[in-house]
Amino acid sequence: MPEIMESIAPLAWLRALLFIVVGFVIARLASRFFRRVSEKKLSTHHQLLGSMLVFYLLFIIFLLSGLRELGFSMSVLLGAAGVLSVAVGFASQTSASNLISGLFLIAEKPFEIGDVLKLSEFTGEVIAIDLLSIKLKTFDNLMIRVPNETLIKTTFVNMSRYPIRRVDLVIGIAYNEDIERARQVLLAAVQNHPRALESPDPFCIVTLFNASSVDLQLSVWVVRSELREGRSELLVACKEALDKANIEIPYPHTSLYVGNHTRPLPIQMVTEEPPVRGD
Repeated sequence: MPEIMESIAPLAWLRALLFIVVGFVIARLASRFFRRVSEKKLSTHHQLLGSMLVFYLLFIIFLLSGLRELGFSMSVLLGAAGVLSVAVGFASQTSASNLISGLFLIAEKPFEIGDVLKLSEFTGEVIAIDLLSIKLKTFDNLMIRVPNETLIKTTFVNMSRYPIRRVDLVIGIAYNEDIERARQVLLAAVQNHPRALESPDPFCIVTLFNASSVDLQLSVWVVRSELREGRSELLVACKEALDKANIEIPYPHTSLYVGNHTRPLPIQMVTEEPPVRGD
């Protein structure tokens, strides 16, 4: 091997090095040009993968050209690459599975960078999509790596897919209140609220006769980016409207009964006189 290296002329080394350096520069420029051209046509995910493909394809071509200048046979290199790929394939079956799963995800496009995904154990924003995995940033500032094969096999929810979201507010009223009047008060409270959308229309239904209250569900549509603020402000508006209409939001309470269910258990407060101390 040292004899072969010494037999290569310095000019060949120079040409090979020139091929590799120029190839690296051209590959970088072509990758950036691809991202700039496809900025308005492709998603961020596809721009990233396309630019990586352009870079590695061009760089490998120039690298092989540089090796050819050094006297390496392309047939030998391709044969060695084939044997190496088979060996690597057996040794990295999991990576190959993640790679194939990533290709399916690219074709299906169930999410993009910036979307919020809810998996079985956690929820986070997609910050990177790679060939083998995706990376999520949770709302408490943690980074989670999820293999592509896991995403293919499990169910996840894309919480950013559509531009609007429905906010479901569960509000309890006392049993002695007029349900229809309470419904109208709640609907009027959100009718002109700046966070609430006019279409689809908000609605209010009875959902449950709870232990201490009649539960109403007030459903309002808001813009996705205003979901957190909208939920809080709508709850405040409903509380203020119910207070203004003198509609009670009851505290949880428990009644005790003995024997006949119509007669409550009598309770009598007994106070004892404090003992008088002798002189």
